[in-house]
Amino acid sequence: MRADGQPTGPPSTDRSVTPELDPRTDSSTESGSALAGESIDPLPEPHPTRRTGRDLGRVALAALVLLCGLTLIIGFANKDRCTGPVYDSLGRTEGFLMRSYREVCYSDIQYLWVGRDIDRHVFPYVDGGITKKGQLTGGSIEYPVLTGLLIWLGAFFAHNDHEFLVYSAMLLAPFALLSAWMLGKLSRWRALIWALGPPLVLYAFHNWDLAATCCAVGAVYVLHRGWGRAGRGRPLPHRALVASVLLGIGFAFKVYPGIFVAPLMLYVLTGGHRGAELPAATRLAGKRWDVAGAIRVGLAAIVAVAAVNLPFMLAGFRGWKASFTFQEMRQVDITTNSIWFWGFRPISDPSDLKFQNIISVLSPVTIVLAWALACVLGWRLYRREGSYPWLAVSAAMLCGFLLFHKVHSPQYTLWLVPMFVLLRVRWTWILAYGVADIALGIGVFRYYYAIEFHHPYGIYDGFAEQATVIGVWGQATLLLCLFFVFLKATPTVQGLQDHAQLDGQLLLAD
Repeated sequence: MRADGQPTGPPSTDRSVTPELDPRTDSSTESGSALAGESIDPLPEPHPTRRTGRDLGRVALAALVLLCGLTLIIGFANKDRCTGPVYDSLGRTEGFLMRSYREVCYSDIQYLWVGRDIDRHVFPYVDGGITKKGQLTGGSIEYPVLTGLLIWLGAFFAHNDHEFLVYSAMLLAPFALLSAWMLGKLSRWRALIWALGPPLVLYAFHNWDLAATCCAVGAVYVLHRGWGRAGRGRPLPHRALVASVLLGIGFAFKVYPGIFVAPLMLYVLTGGHRGAELPAATRLAGKRWDVAGAIRVGLAAIVAVAAVNLPFMLAGFRGWKASFTFQEMRQVDITTNSIWFWGFRPISDPSDLKFQNIISVLSPVTIVLAWALACVLGWRLYRREGSYPWLAVSAAMLCGFLLFHKVHSPQYTLWLVPMFVLLRVRWTWILAYGVADIALGIGVFRYYYAIEFHHPYGIYDGFAEQATVIGVWGQATLLLCLFFVFLKATPTVQGLQDHAQLDGQLLLAD
């Protein structure tokens, strides 16, 4: 037994995989079993369309989605406190910045109404660019193209920042509701972590992250539940291709879902759960890994990203590239909430160009190293247990990204919450991260208020900077711990739980 209670897997006679494909057996055992004519049975699959006794029914799913909707209403009401009733000539709420910081109702949606030509309804990217000082012009936006389209659509009928917030919320809410439904189908009532969690109140309409998060959850859903009448009965390579396309689309919203393609490729390479879903042709050829299938998964994501971005590249390459240039030029400062700023004060001041240049290299290098470590540790688990833990590795990679990226915006917590749903980690971890997140999500804006409007803001002058420091370092410490906690966690996804039960039945039968 593993420390987390999962079986380490049966011996070399495990019927869930053929001996020649089992990564835990050596070649002599494989050939001996085959020569002996031992009968090998594949791991039985759950019925692709039959609802198991643990699945949520329609009423329960409807209740879950309804609860999520109520949380979204509260989240919108929180952000809407900062709008109107008086607007300036550009449609900006009078005194917006002071109110949003003081009352902790700030949102990037309302803030970006002015300054990116959104209020002028300019179609994004096509005629845009960026100045040498990093100022975006002509409709360019600092986000990938699909988020840019969402922003443009939300502003299409808007005449002020309040209307922009309303229309943007109407566009974003379905993504959150769909995520709640899919998480409910995947992990039952554990989806309440998403549907009723404080992060949804604080950040649902803070920025445009719900669309990317929905794509990430959707990829997990189609991989482990399938779609249509065939459901999970569809071959793994087919389900993985669609999941990869969704991750590619998610990349075109907010980049981060794209990092999950690598562990998904390794999951397909190793044939899914205990190698039971290796294609028949691969098995007959005596091959252990589905190399072609893994490559197709990677290519599917690349094609999806290219298909979405290519029209913008052709229509206005300079404006399209400006969004990436903006992120490259962004400096580590007080608005980034990252360990790089808080860990190296006072030399992390934006005026220290040498430090900024170092972090521009150090940040991506440490991120890539964290990703590589997660994949390697996942491979060690595969060698020991026979299944590549793609969900656990994805969660660990996300922790590495959040920890070492030079920007850590408060709403990034929305990216992590589905991992708390899909992987069984102790509630103490979830609650601890929630406390740190609330400390940062509230404290940082009170801190900005004190700085911007000349109130005392030192560490001994009030709780604003104290809460911010608690939030930054609390989240950083927890992300480091969760990197390893996630790798040891078991999935709560219903299909994988069915497989785990079958593994146990086979062990008892043996």
